[in-house]
Amino acid sequence: MSSIGTGYDLSVTTFSPDGRVFQIEYANKAIDNSGTIVGIKCKDGVVLGVEKLIPSKMLLEGSNRRIHAVHKHAGMAVAGLAADGRQIVGRARSEASQYLSFYGEDIPIKELCDRVAHYVHLCTLYWWLRPFGSAAILGGYDRDGPQLYMIEPSGVAYRYFGAAVGKGRQAAKTAIEKLKLSEMTCREGIIAVAKIIYEVHDEAKDKAFELELSWVCDESNKQHQRVPADLLEEAKVAAKAAKDALDEDEGMDAD
Repeated sequence: MSSIGTGYDLSVTTFSPDGRVFQIEYANKAIDNSGTIVGIKCKDGVVLGVEKLIPSKMLLEGSNRRIHAVHKHAGMAVAGLAADGRQIVGRARSEASQYLSFYGEDIPIKELCDRVAHYVHLCTLYWWLRPFGSAAILGGYDRDGPQLYMIEPSGVAYRYFGAAVGKGRQAAKTAIEKLKLSEMTCREGIIAVAKIIYEVHDEAKDKAFELELSWVCDESNKQHQRVPADLLEEAKVAAKAAKDALDEDEGMDAD
């Protein structure tokens, strides 16, 4: 960032000579320092998974969640600054509620994504605001079937078959690309997402983490729900076994 120190990073409304907005890039750095979140679209629904890093052993299990329901048919996973992510989730819930109240039907996932993305982009336009230091993966099920979107701090939103953001995003994206998502059920997807999150977690560098999983699919009656406890435990066992097998293979290769 050659322009740093010359005043181009002091305001979100100032472009550098090469057309960059540094405060948005700084917001992306905040996201890169958080736990990895993964979303995949399977043939019968959407699965969201989060590597929620635990900053203290005294933290109560299940607190400070990173996956939230924004409507009965949609959920959102947030990476980056937790407080910023909570504001994005709150806006998504408000937009979904207002749409239902005005039109008398559930908000389409694309419309919900567009409205939240517009709100996020708004915070990059005025000097008295700062960009959100958080990115969100939005998954839902509407009349067009299962859908998955990711909203970035710049206000850009894309539709994905599979998306990842956070510290281990590159390794997670590589793993997602190897999956045959169009042939995979959400039950299979839950195992796959758990394996990816355990694989990208670096035990030597990162703090302990809690695995969060949710889905919205045919099996959940097209409603966003946390993954049942027995299925979550099954996913953890499969992921740990795959991680141990990978570590053994790497150890043999090193020898």
